[in-house]
Amino acid sequence: MPARSSPYMLFGLVGSCALCALAFAQDAKAPTPGKYDRLILSRSPQIKVDKVDHDRLAVRRLDIVDEKGIIRMTLGAPVPEPIVDGIQYKRVFPASGLLVFDKDGSERGGYVVADIEGSAVANVQDHANGDAIGWKIMPDGSVTFQINERAPIRREPELGGRIAPDNPGAATRVKLSVAANGTPSIDLADKQSRPRLRLTVTEQGFGSIEFLNADGKVVDSITPELVAADKSKKR
Repeated sequence: MPARSSPYMLFGLVGSCALCALAFAQDAKAPTPGKYDRLILSRSPQIKVDKVDHDRLAVRRLDIVDEKGIIRMTLGAPVPEPIVDGIQYKRVFPASGLLVFDKDGSERGGYVVADIEGSAVANVQDHANGDAIGWKIMPDGSVTFQINERAPIRREPELGGRIAPDNPGAATRVKLSVAANGTPSIDLADKQSRPRLRLTVTEQGFGSIEFLNADGKVVDSITPELVAADKSKKR
């Protein structure tokens, strides 16, 4: 009959195992000396403030600037007019929200609510000379996400050699949308922003691939479920 272990012996064994496991875990996590030195800026970065300065700020506009004084972010109601390569232009519609700027002060995107009838929400990131990608939620309930091809950078003599903001050739090549009536679609377009291939769901609920010509007319489609349903009816 094996001898009974005393509680003290059992505690000592468990304690020793726990210490060994802890030592092993610490050793496994220990970084190789010098491995991260060139990457680390601080081992104790500031992640909080001791106290808030104010519980509430009520302002029309708040600018965040870099070490050179360049405005890199603006929170405003309304936001300022767009700046492209040092020149400020008229915005298509007034909007309020958050804008971000590059190191030269050009607008490169933002999240805004447009002050149009019914309001609209937009989240856009920009090329140097126009919209690159963006979400739009419109008053009629439609939702769109599009990806635009960047047009060639064009420097206009009339603007003193600055980048022109109007960008012919900036085609929308990919568009994902849910129409106001609920119809979903993914469009692939040509260099003139004309949809040429569409993935959608029909009113009957069938998945369909549509091929369109330059005039936007569907010239052919592949709808397997519809074909199967038609064959079933003919039997």
